[in-house]
Amino acid sequence: MEHGYLETLQGNVTPGSILIFAMGPPCQATRVWNGCEPAMTIMPNFFVTGVLALIVSFIVILWAAAFVQRKNGGLVLILLSIMLFLVGGGFASAEVGIIAGVAGTRIKAPFTWWRAHFSVNSRRFLVALWPWALIAFLLWTPGESVLGHFFNEYLLNLGLVSLFFTLGLVLLTVLTGFAYDIQRRDQ
Repeated sequence: MEHGYLETLQGNVTPGSILIFAMGPPCQATRVWNGCEPAMTIMPNFFVTGVLALIVSFIVILWAAAFVQRKNGGLVLILLSIMLFLVGGGFASAEVGIIAGVAGTRIKAPFTWWRAHFSVNSRRFLVALWPWALIAFLLWTPGESVLGHFFNEYLLNLGLVSLFFTLGLVLLTVLTGFAYDIQRRDQ
């Protein structure tokens, strides 16, 4: 726990550190675009972290696929995503899981706020983007790894832009999904 963030980025990660890398040596976080996939864990060693991350990620996937539409299903997904983050599931999965959980809280809810704050024209525009925002996110996620392999220096220089682009695609997907649901309910 004595290690700071900069020392961790230089590769001095020990099992006692709260910040870990999903990709171990020879990966050097300051030299690769993905930063060796940093994660956080409160577990005492890497084996326990790995086992718990796998178990909790399986539960998150199961919950998101089969139970998120239930009462408080979105809230449970948020809590599971936070738990996954704490056992080494990574930063990106926690962010996407929390956004999905927030969206899950709106399942079967009236869209009165959305109707009041989004004009008909803006909703039509978002509806037109609906499937394409999801497709773009699903293509970008693995595509980022391929681009990183061939254009490491370029993505390394982009820094957080890539992360914000990914989160932007997730948020756009949620907004377009809400707009699509509003249109379906109004018909």
